[in-house]
Amino acid sequence: MKLYDYAYAPNPRRVHIFLAEKGLDMERVEIDLTKKQQLTPEYQEVNPLCQVPVLETDDGTRISECLAICHYLEDLHPEPNLFGAGRDERAQVLMWNHIVEQEGMPGLAEALRNRINNFRDHALPGPVAYAQLPELVERGRKRARHFLDFMDRRLTGREYLALDRFTIADITLRVAVDMAARMAGRFDLTVLEDRAALAAWHARVSERPSLRNGA
Repeated sequence: MKLYDYAYAPNPRRVHIFLAEKGLDMERVEIDLTKKQQLTPEYQEVNPLCQVPVLETDDGTRISECLAICHYLEDLHPEPNLFGAGRDERAQVLMWNHIVEQEGMPGLAEALRNRINNFRDHALPGPVAYAQLPELVERGRKRARHFLDFMDRRLTGREYLALDRFTIADITLRVAVDMAARMAGRFDLTVLEDRAALAAWHARVSERPSLRNGA
């Protein structure tokens, strides 16, 4: 198997952490987003949506989207369990993972992609050129603040986001929080400074080998 990715992008990083938790390694093919290699005809053959990551299986099947990739790998390597054991746990993990994907990451991306020069004419991922809309920067920032507050409330009195142990929902949240932290100075965001529960969770998961080793 091999993974088409770009190590500095949030979604590939989610898969990197997942692989590290599983103790897996595989061939990686870098698609440099700063050089817009995702838009080349060659890569569009790999993924017509021009996004990373993509997992290519041993039989040549290509799987895009982080959750689908990780679900495939979980089926191949079920331990340690990261999706929940049994229907009730799986439902909670998928629910909270989806909440982070839909309530957290889009606001951060909205602020970032409508302001950073590298996304000019590509304010949305994919092959279609969409102009930046500067007025969306402030909306994205507000969405990010509300999301971080919501996560702080959820984590109050809890060690992990979905279950009583680390799951893929925590991976997705960790990547979102780190994305917010990198944006903080430029976008007038506070992330951990005034959110005690979120900060405690961040410190806790930072001790995991999959995160200490720079995944």
